Amino acid sequence: MQNLKSRIEAVLFVTAKALSLEEIATYLDVEPEEIEESILELIMDYASRDGALEIDDENGYILQVKEDYSDIVEKICPIDLSPAVLRTLLVIALKEPIRQTELVKLRSGAYEHVAELVEKGLVSKHKDKNGRSINVKTTAKFAEYFKLKGDTRALVQQLEKDLAEKNNA
Repeated sequence: MQNLKSRIEAVLFVTAKALSLEEIATYLDVEPEEIEESILELIMDYASRDGALEIDDENGYILQVKEDYSDIVEKICPIDLSPAVLRTLLVIALKEPIRQTELVKLRSGAYEHVAELVEKGLVSKHKDKNGRSINVKTTAKFAEYFKLKGDTRALVQQLEKDLAEKNNA
């Protein structure tokens, strides 16, 4: 029989997105309690290695490249955004959380842009308290990709600069 830690590792590797204990348990057809102990051991295994990978548990569990190696990842797998999508992302970052309907009023094509940004993991969509409207906001991956450490204004300035450079290219 396969080792539970190895099975968890396989799930995290192929999904490439943060998963809850319940989601991992569903994939592996085991109880969440069984997953919890094994995943903590797996996190410690990765932390004790001198490798480039880690399991982050901030918003669920995800197998990812350590920040020290992000420059290599960006060279291999850059996130390429068109100027129109980058502008939509800028509006989201400035006004987050923003209702998707409001975003569409400000940016034509915003539905497609938001779908692309969600797919790339840069924004997320959530229903608001009334359950009818959808709010859009940036994600941790967005902050990580743009190397943000809490200063949203610095981000906005960087996004505006990137957009100006793309328009001049």
